[in-house]
Amino acid sequence: MEIVKNLWNEIVDFFGVNQFLSILETNEFDKFLSYDGIVALIIPIIPLLLVLELFLGFIYKKPQTKVYKVIFLIYLFNRIVGRFISIGMVTLCIGLLEPLALLETSNTWYWFIYGYIVWEFAHFIYHFLAHKVRLFWCLHATHHSPEEMNLSVSHAHFFLEGPYADFIRTSICIFLGVNPIMLFTIMFIDGTYGAFIHVGENLMKDARLGFLNKLILTPSHHRVHHAKNPLYLDTNYCNLLNFWDRIFGTYQEEDTSIAIEYGVTREIKSGNFIDVYFGEIINLCKDVFYAPGIINKFKYIFYPPGWNHSGNHKTAKMIRSDYLNS
Repeated sequence: MEIVKNLWNEIVDFFGVNQFLSILETNEFDKFLSYDGIVALIIPIIPLLLVLELFLGFIYKKPQTKVYKVIFLIYLFNRIVGRFISIGMVTLCIGLLEPLALLETSNTWYWFIYGYIVWEFAHFIYHFLAHKVRLFWCLHATHHSPEEMNLSVSHAHFFLEGPYADFIRTSICIFLGVNPIMLFTIMFIDGTYGAFIHVGENLMKDARLGFLNKLILTPSHHRVHHAKNPLYLDTNYCNLLNFWDRIFGTYQEEDTSIAIEYGVTREIKSGNFIDVYFGEIINLCKDVFYAPGIINKFKYIFYPPGWNHSGNHKTAKMIRSDYLNS
């Protein structure tokens, strides 16, 4: 009986319907008009869409079952190992850096716009470094390993990536004066949208969202980001507001004449949990161990993925540059 109860609790947690069920049990339906009530209605949307996406995959085409299988194992592993680390990192950054903030903001609409712009900048910095520093790529590569795009990919993360991302994003936001309460609201909105942009073709064939494709980062842009096609490598780092990509020259529209190939550029056993989750770390350890000299060992850790001490570099920047110049 205890096993059934624990299983039910895990299902409820996955779908995020705790608050929703609580409101239904108390019959306090007016709470749905409050902030907490709106959150209770929004949180289950992405998990429900994920299940619908998987269901439609079985109806319309053979789904990449190995993608769902490995991501399910990653989800379970992260639930056990990394459940509270990210929350602890956010709390630590707020406690340490709030007294050092360059300015003080309040919970008003104009400071909210400021906060969101700062958050997107902080997200860009974290995401850019995750692709340009090999040590950080080892934490991020798990998210890029699936060879198909669907909502389950939003759960594919190495357990230490969350704390690393939250350290960068929270530190920048708090130091630049974003109010902690406002920051948590922004994190909720951006996290929900960040899950949505992984929507697969089973639910949304054309993911450019019409005129919005020019204004915000759409699922189409994020499909480009997850692609290993030379044209698409290391582009579209933003999450909702895409102007930081435009400013820093990393913006890339989807070319509908090019079939998107998802995954990472190295050969990978995408159905193997160990290779997907620890493969990049194992390869980095091998390169560092066999690298000649201490300088080269440090370069393997902090230089971009694809750098090689022999000079035979295959970084994403070089691959994309060669493609554009060909």
